[in-house]
Amino acid sequence: MPLVAGIDSSTQSCKVVIRDAETGALIRQGRAAHPEGTEVHPDHWWNALKEAVAEAGGLDDVAALAVAGQQHGMVCLDVDGQVIRRALLWNDTRSAGAATELIKAAGGGDAVAGAGYWAGATGTVPVASLTLTKLHWLAQSEPENAAKTAAVCLPHDWLTWRLAGYGPGSGAQGLEALVTDRSDASGTGYYSTAAGQYLPSVLLASLGHVPILPKVLDPLEAAGKTRDGLLLAAGAGDNAAAALGAGAGLGDVVISLGTSGTVFAVSDTPAADPTGLVAGFADATGHYLPLVCTLNATRVFDATAALLGVTLQEFNELALSAAPGAGGLTLVPYFDGERTPNLPDATGALHGITRTNYTPANMARAAVEGVVCSLADGLAALQAQGVRAQRIILVGGGAQSAAVQEVAVQLLGTDITVPQPGEYVADGAARQAAGALSGRFPNWPLNAAERPAVKDDSGVLSRYRRYAALYA
Repeated sequence: MPLVAGIDSSTQSCKVVIRDAETGALIRQGRAAHPEGTEVHPDHWWNALKEAVAEAGGLDDVAALAVAGQQHGMVCLDVDGQVIRRALLWNDTRSAGAATELIKAAGGGDAVAGAGYWAGATGTVPVASLTLTKLHWLAQSEPENAAKTAAVCLPHDWLTWRLAGYGPGSGAQGLEALVTDRSDASGTGYYSTAAGQYLPSVLLASLGHVPILPKVLDPLEAAGKTRDGLLLAAGAGDNAAAALGAGAGLGDVVISLGTSGTVFAVSDTPAADPTGLVAGFADATGHYLPLVCTLNATRVFDATAALLGVTLQEFNELALSAAPGAGGLTLVPYFDGERTPNLPDATGALHGITRTNYTPANMARAAVEGVVCSLADGLAALQAQGVRAQRIILVGGGAQSAAVQEVAVQLLGTDITVPQPGEYVADGAARQAAGALSGRFPNWPLNAAERPAVKDDSGVLSRYRRYAALYA
């Protein structure tokens, strides 16, 4: 049976999974760390990829591979294919002012009108994470580097390019060989998700010229071959790959509980939210991937467990021991500000304290309910854009918590699927590689637990309304 490799080049590390192309069975895997920081030279990604591949036993018996990567990162190349400066990652916020400028400029000084323009043009209102705002910052703060920028690509694009045998010294022919996919292109800020094309005028206004951009491949289109003859698939952005790896299809919403939270859906229509809460991305299969991000998720559990002096396992047991509603305690979990709703300067708050309900169990329960309510806000924002939520797939480290699962089936009102822990971004890349090899996406089985929705027989929705009234 042919083998395929999926690569997840994330902010923190590079992970490689090697799977059977027909059954999806995991054969072996490897991992290597990336350096910390919000700007990193791409050579570190390349070295980590090689290290992770070596730990996974190499690629000699692999037929195809694909790279999924952290989105939005700005990789600038000169005319010879040399990296001009360290890549600015999605979590680098120095371009926040540039984002504000771009919004106001599009609206003739009116931010509301400008947000409406961007939502209609690209599907996403500019924020600091997008590649576009980083390019605008580059033009203002490092004009000499902006002028030298002959091509712009994203982390997964650059790694695919290197795997295809290109790199420093490749020249103009090498730059023309850059490729990407629609999911990653949709997170740049200069690509129309609805129209499926780049917007050169946007780049001209932000960077000052229009550089070479990667060709956008179809979901199952091959990007070429490695020097060793392995088929290279198009690759994808990390969220799109995670949806693919978790087996999400139309009508599915994926909720990921990690350090932060993400809520995204596979949809048959593009999103265009002028409030900026929903990012109108594309997915890796030809559909769309409207996405909402929350800043607070499992770190709220970590902080509450530390306050109570318990382990995370004990924290979950405490939360399960408390009655739904936490005796009237409500935690607004905006410990690090919040993005959904857009309240960057907000702080967390605990409401409804009495001598009776002020117990460790209720504190733990309130933390879980507060985070799930915050994710419910994200789901509501997607539904306001027309998303149909027929099933929720719960992934990420926090998804394995029995307390989270219990509260989620009560609060979200939808059947929930909880896959076993895994490398879903890398798995999605592996599925794409298998699809490029055979011409269709494989139907690999998903090892998951099913949690049916619970009727609101315990005042659950009133708890959500209580939480919503407090943050408002």
